[in-house]
Amino acid sequence: MNRPAKAILTGPTASGKSAVALELAERIGGEIVAMDSMTLYRGMDIGTAKPSAADRARVPHHLLDAFDPWESATVAWWLAAADAACAAIAARGKVAIFVGGTPFYLKSLLHGLFPGPPADPALRARLEAEAEAEGRVALHARLAAVDERTAARLHPNDVRRVVRALEVFELTGRPISSWQTTWDTAAFAGNDPHAAPAPIPAVRLDLPREELYRRIDARVLGMMEAGWLDEAKRLRESPMSREASQALGYRELFDHLDGHISWQETIALVQT
Repeated sequence: MNRPAKAILTGPTASGKSAVALELAERIGGEIVAMDSMTLYRGMDIGTAKPSAADRARVPHHLLDAFDPWESATVAWWLAAADAACAAIAARGKVAIFVGGTPFYLKSLLHGLFPGPPADPALRARLEAEAEAEGRVALHARLAAVDERTAARLHPNDVRRVVRALEVFELTGRPISSWQTTWDTAAFAGNDPHAAPAPIPAVRLDLPREELYRRIDARVLGMMEAGWLDEAKRLRESPMSREASQALGYRELFDHLDGHISWQETIALVQT
C-alpha cells in the first residue's frame, strides 16, 4: 500500500476527530501530531479534551504539553516543531497524521505564514483594555470599519483574533485580510518559498448541525463532571500568558470565577 508521508484530519469540536485518528493511525502505521493551539499547554487537559494517557500509549502523540500556561506559544514555533516531528516520524517509517481544529494552524501548515508585522505588546495591551472598557462588540465594530472581510468571519467574543487584526491594521495601514492573500503563493513550512504548496491528503469530519450541537452539549456537561471548573481554578492561581488565558471555554470560566457572569451564563457561552 502506498502511504502518504503526511495526512490531515480536521473538523469542528466534538466531531469525533480523536477517535477516528487513533483508528486511522493504527491502520496505516501513523503517529499523531496535534494541530491545536491549546493542547500545547500543560495543565489545560479537561477543557481542551486532550488525549488521555491511554490514548497516548496506544498511538504516539506529538506537540502536546510543550508549554506552561504562563508561556506564549506561537504558530511559528508550532510550524518548526511540526516540521521536526514529521522528520522524526518519517525516519521511523511512519505517517504523520495532523489532527486538530485550529484553522490558523491548518492554514499555516498548508501555506506557510504571511509576512505580517511582529506583535506589539503595548498596542495589544491598549486594544485589550479598550475591549474591557468599551465591550467586545464595540472593538469588533472598529474592526468591521477597517476590515469588513475579517470582521465577518470573527465572532466579537474572539477578542484575541480581533485584537491581532486591529494590531496589523494599525501597524501597517493594511487589513490583515489583504496580507493573508499572500498565503496562496507561499509554500509548506521549510520548503522553497517560491514553490507551490506541497499537497497533503486531508479529511474534514462533519456532522448535521443538530447532532454536532448535541455532542457539544454532552461534552461540556461531561467536562464539568470531570472537574473542569476546578482545573480552571488551579490555572487561575498562577499567571497565564495572553494566549493561554484566551482559550475558548476557559475564558468564560475565568469570567465566572471573577464574578463577571453567572453560572447559567457561563454554561450557555461555553456551549455556543
